[in-house]
Amino acid sequence: MSRALRAIFAFTLASALLAGCVAYQPVQVPGTANFDRAWNAALGGAQDAGVQVTSSDPSTGLIRGTKDGIDVTVVVARQADGSVRVQFDAKGPTQRDPGLSNRFSQAYDRRMGR
Repeated sequence: MSRALRAIFAFTLASALLAGCVAYQPVQVPGTANFDRAWNAALGGAQDAGVQVTSSDPSTGLIRGTKDGIDVTVVVARQADGSVRVQFDAKGPTQRDPGLSNRFSQAYDRRMGR
């Protein structure tokens, strides 16, 4: 093979290899930002309402704590449509603090900018 033919062959091969390279644009996972925002608002809202948080795990969406002997559970859950649901449950002697769930709701809404 002649030197010119080899050069053309090498250039064609290098061009073909480069054409096979693909660069993907980063893609944001839908709902991740919404979940993180709701999670942070729920965690902060519970603390603002006076709940002493004993455990929190964003991977399961569970926040647990207590307030004056009342066991508190907050669940932050992703929905199939991409929205996020936040549920507040208080069990035990709730008469000790009847406004607890309302304070949590107000604190959560304030942190969400509502």
